[in-house]
Amino acid sequence: MTRTILLASAAALTLTACGEVGYKARTLWATPAGADLDEGRFGNAVVNNMAVQSGDISQIEGLNNRFSNEVASVVNFGFDSATLSPQAQATVARQAVWIRQFPEVTFRVYGHTDLVGSDAYNKALGLRRAQAVVRELVRNGVNGDRLAALVSFGETQPLIVTQGRERANRRTVTEVSGFAGGRSTLMNGKYAEVIFREYVESAEPDFAYNDSGLESIEGAGQ
Repeated sequence: MTRTILLASAAALTLTACGEVGYKARTLWATPAGADLDEGRFGNAVVNNMAVQSGDISQIEGLNNRFSNEVASVVNFGFDSATLSPQAQATVARQAVWIRQFPEVTFRVYGHTDLVGSDAYNKALGLRRAQAVVRELVRNGVNGDRLAALVSFGETQPLIVTQGRERANRRTVTEVSGFAGGRSTLMNGKYAEVIFREYVESAEPDFAYNDSGLESIEGAGQ
């Protein structure tokens, strides 16, 4: 029995390449509460402990808090869908503007579903949603090499606990996960400059919606 549990835990933590969506990244399959994989903020306990020991974790959390305060980090989806609506595309476009202004940081995207359907189906659906957001980030100029991982939580972390359809649970969350190449690649002065760099909201284009979908105001009529 013990050997079976250990094998199952190892399988749950298997990381797979995501070449089919055009970038190099890791896919983390989140497991139910109590399993070895943590809540996903830093991937697993080993990575989390390394971040604490190096002093990076508080800086990463600070940057992630800035990100979620300065732009919307959550994208919602239609029922049983991984398609980005025009509003979702606008949200991701603004995320991309922020991420491009901080080229030293890496990020992760977490996919979630509501509780309708099987656990296996919802894990796959959560992954497709995360992949859709990453593709849109890349389309908006974010270097795909800065994607640390995709994480599918499936139905395991609902915001609203209900067995019915719930839009708030059908979401992705984009978070800052660390520094490209690790903190050691940044000199002290450069590191401080990254941490305290001002986010320039005016760098964001204004977005409008038309029959063709999303476009920036600057590009309207061209």
